[in-house]
Amino acid sequence: MNELNLSIENVDPVVIWGANNEYFEIFKKHFPKIKIVARGNEVKVLGDDKELNLFSQKFQEIINHVDKFQTLTVSNLEQLLGTSIQVIADPENAVAKSGAGAEAIVFGPNGIVVKARTANQRKMVDSISKNDIIFAIGPAGTGKTYTAVALAVRALKNKEIKRIILTRPAVEAGENLGFLPGDLKEKIDPYLRPLYDALDDMIPADKLKVFLENRTIEIAPLAFMRGRTLDNCFVILDEAQNATDLQLKMFLTRMGPTAKFIVTGDVTQIDLPRKQQSGLNTALRILGEIKGIEIIYLNGDDVVRHKLVKNILRAYGDIQ
Repeated sequence: MNELNLSIENVDPVVIWGANNEYFEIFKKHFPKIKIVARGNEVKVLGDDKELNLFSQKFQEIINHVDKFQTLTVSNLEQLLGTSIQVIADPENAVAKSGAGAEAIVFGPNGIVVKARTANQRKMVDSISKNDIIFAIGPAGTGKTYTAVALAVRALKNKEIKRIILTRPAVEAGENLGFLPGDLKEKIDPYLRPLYDALDDMIPADKLKVFLENRTIEIAPLAFMRGRTLDNCFVILDEAQNATDLQLKMFLTRMGPTAKFIVTGDVTQIDLPRKQQSGLNTALRILGEIKGIEIIYLNGDDVVRHKLVKNILRAYGDIQ
């Protein structure tokens, strides 16, 4: 009898073995000829080489599934143990497919499935593989920031990049908030809250906390980008309409050789002082013909918030 030692990394062992070791019993039924001993993140398996190799293969597929979807159901587990194809569709429905082409961009905690819901959001998904800089321009509620964050999280999960950097100008939306208490992080967090909200839907809270602490994911004001070279990372500039010409030029020239940039903005909601010009309008005018840069315009058909949002935007003249 031979021994195989495996380690569970980057995923919660409780998800693998189930509440009250429910899934552990399923493993034992599928592999009656081997002995499985699980202690924390370590797994020891005893049996002959053929059974150990099969167990190792299936166990790695399950680890990959949990790492990608952050969930594991009984149906998922039984399908993965019974077949070698990868589950890439909705984990709750446990639909198995052997090809790529699934519409989902990323799977978040609690069964959340993040996917492109409109034609222009799908255009963003298709464009990022062909271009290194994308401008996603459209009114509120069109999902441009949410889709951009989902693409960044997917790239991180697929190990295409090492870091995600999310930034936006620290400009107040028509209000003067005055002095904000607390340290630097506490002062700037209110401006960056929409980015945190998107990440909450896509990454489990404990994992997101680790990513933020070790700076695998960095969220910072636009001013903090000056002087840096951003490489091997996915960078999103949100609310770019509130960046000046100099700020937007500074940001775009931070780009390293293996980076991806997405710039999102709404040219109808500029919060800069009247004497300052939005750099986004300038960038859209002069950069559109450069190979490797694509500008995608989202419109009323892409609004995915409450149905009244589209009517509100139409009343204000932001959409037709």
